Amino acid sequence: MSKYNPDFWEIPVPPEYFDQLTTEDHLCYQSAPNAYTRARQVKRQQVVRQIRQIISKELTDRQNACVQLYFYEGKTQEEIGDILGISRRVVSQHLFGVTRDGRKVGGAINKIRKMCRKLGIQYP
Repeated sequence: MSKYNPDFWEIPVPPEYFDQLTTEDHLCYQSAPNAYTRARQVKRQQVVRQIRQIISKELTDRQNACVQLYFYEGKTQEEIGDILGISRRVVSQHLFGVTRDGRKVGGAINKIRKMCRKLGIQYP
């Protein structure tokens, strides 16, 4: 007796089903650059530029240093602590804030988010 059973392994699909699919429906489809993708890239560049301005103007020097090292240079919190001469816990507080009385307080990320909301900066 053969181990291969086509009734078990294959799922019958009517050929007209495949005619209904567009090439975009295939897993390996990669679209050619179009106006939508270019517009999205331009929007992303604008948002990144605005966020960089927020980082440079709104964050404290220590928060700015932590954000630069963590997000742009890919350093770990431990490495940043060694570079800046502070503990890893303090680096985390500079980046993400602390929770007091059930509320998130401080932190560069929180400040950046608030400024983005205030300025109406959003990325789809």
